[in-house]
Amino acid sequence: MARTAHPDDFALSRVTPDARKPWFGIAIQRFGQVSALSQFLLGATLGFSMTFGEAALAFLFGSIILEVVMCVVGFIGQREGLNTALLARWTGFGEIGASLVGLAIGISLIGWFGIQSAISAQSLDALMPGALPVWAWSLIFGLAVTAIVAFGFVGMQWLANVTVPLFLILVGWSVISELSRHDIGELLTSPAPGPSMSVWAGTGIVAGGLIVGAIITGDMTRFNRSRADVVKQTVVGVTLGEFVIGLAGVLLAHAAGTGDIVAIVTSSVGLIGLFIVLTGTLKINDWNLYSSTLGLVNFISTAFGRNLHRVTTTIVLGIVGSILAAVGILGQFTSFLIVLSVAFPPIAGIMVAEYYFVRRWRADLDTSREAGTLPATAPRLVPTTIVVWLVSSLVGYFVTWGIPSLLSLFLSMVLYVLAGKLGLVRGVGVATTRQAPAPDSEPVSA
Repeated sequence: MARTAHPDDFALSRVTPDARKPWFGIAIQRFGQVSALSQFLLGATLGFSMTFGEAALAFLFGSIILEVVMCVVGFIGQREGLNTALLARWTGFGEIGASLVGLAIGISLIGWFGIQSAISAQSLDALMPGALPVWAWSLIFGLAVTAIVAFGFVGMQWLANVTVPLFLILVGWSVISELSRHDIGELLTSPAPGPSMSVWAGTGIVAGGLIVGAIITGDMTRFNRSRADVVKQTVVGVTLGEFVIGLAGVLLAHAAGTGDIVAIVTSSVGLIGLFIVLTGTLKINDWNLYSSTLGLVNFISTAFGRNLHRVTTTIVLGIVGSILAAVGILGQFTSFLIVLSVAFPPIAGIMVAEYYFVRRWRADLDTSREAGTLPATAPRLVPTTIVVWLVSSLVGYFVTWGIPSLLSLFLSMVLYVLAGKLGLVRGVGVATTRQAPAPDSEPVSA
């Protein structure tokens, strides 16, 4: 009987062909990411400062940008069957650089996991005031997500199958409830209730809002069976998520004349509005914890030579994130996490530039992929990559023109390709790869 899951979810190895999934189920998870509460808030933000037509254009252009980035990065993850932090070893970063990538992913996403847990705890407290302290709700919510993520991709698929339809039903209920009091034709043609915003600025907000998820999309697409599946799940998941949830937020902002969508939803439909907050947060928080775990597992493997078990690491990280949320510490780290997020776009730029253009270590990946293993060795350090990563991140942080995240992404690509042409992309030292145990299977086809 063919296996459909691996107990450690291939945290330190390639996803085998028998563990690949149908594209539609993964598309539901992608849609769950995009259709989270944050997308609702994004729609309200645009609707408060743009007409409906302008907001629709911003969502269209922003979605196209995101889908292109997701597909190009996702193709690499699908072809190699490797998560982002592990793949980085042979796509320009080397062992030390990849460990830094894994650490950045781990710290950033476990931070957001804790923050989202705290937000949900506040919603649960509002739903059942006085039933439990907010800190207790933080622990309960965080540990519930941890238990689901411990089951890996299978558990997260189950969560998506439950929460995504429920979230859509609840959002539909709230939208119909609020919009029934208004003339839809007027809402579609009315001017923005707040200060105006350009379509280009709106496009930047749409693209920037999900750019970190686009960068680590390989964590998801490594389970896809083909490039066509990557395209289908991305187009369906992102397009529906952006337009269905985003434009609903736009209409609600026009109807209420405010961008505070949570206040609109909770005041108009009461308990259902609070359930919207919970389901919308739940579906994004599982991926925060999942990718954080993969990043930390790869960091420990590289930095300390120990292959941690993904399930154990998930439980530990989930408990730590939940406790930090409960004691209220993470609220002080939001600014730090936002600063850290500027380091993500250049990671994708460097990986794409190395894999498709410079190809310094592409042959190692191709040869080992045929055998279903990891390359026997990896460069210990690639100094040029560290410089390109640092310069591009600083540009993304300090330059506010256009879409900073995309600017830093494309800058890192250009700088890395240029360095490759000049012969500056070279590894310093050689590290032997620790091959993680994996089930017997046929090699992944190219």
